[in-house]
Amino acid sequence: MTSEQATGSTATARRRGGWSGRVRRALSGDRGAVSAELVIATPLLLLMLLAIVQFALWSHATHVAQAAASQGLAVTRAQNGTAVAGAASARQLLDQLAAGPLDNATVAADRGPTSASVRVTGTAAAVVPFLTLPVHAEAIGPVERVVPDLEGR
Repeated sequence: MTSEQATGSTATARRRGGWSGRVRRALSGDRGAVSAELVIATPLLLLMLLAIVQFALWSHATHVAQAAASQGLAVTRAQNGTAVAGAASARQLLDQLAAGPLDNATVAADRGPTSASVRVTGTAAAVVPFLTLPVHAEAIGPVERVVPDLEGR
């Protein structure tokens, strides 16, 4: 057998088993692995980024709620202040600051003979679907009042 005949018979054998050889080569390589990894990694990366933005919005909404509660407490605990005036002051600050990060905000104020409190609740604006984070802030302090000097100094 000459070398041309040997080469020809090998080429013929290769042509006959061509599909199985190609399939074997395609399955044994890493072709397409990057695409599969990208299909899995990209949504996870985007979800992580959205979670970071969601946490930042929740943190901002919490700070806005705390500022409104503190403002309402300052008005409520003043010497001639009332719970209604404190709640209105907190609501006014919320209207100015919380147009975006705080949804469904409610304000509750209470004034007793010695202490006052203002509570602000709501939810942070949602960026991640199906994730609602509650926001709660409360400010409590003593009521300003005149206490007579009983010792008469």
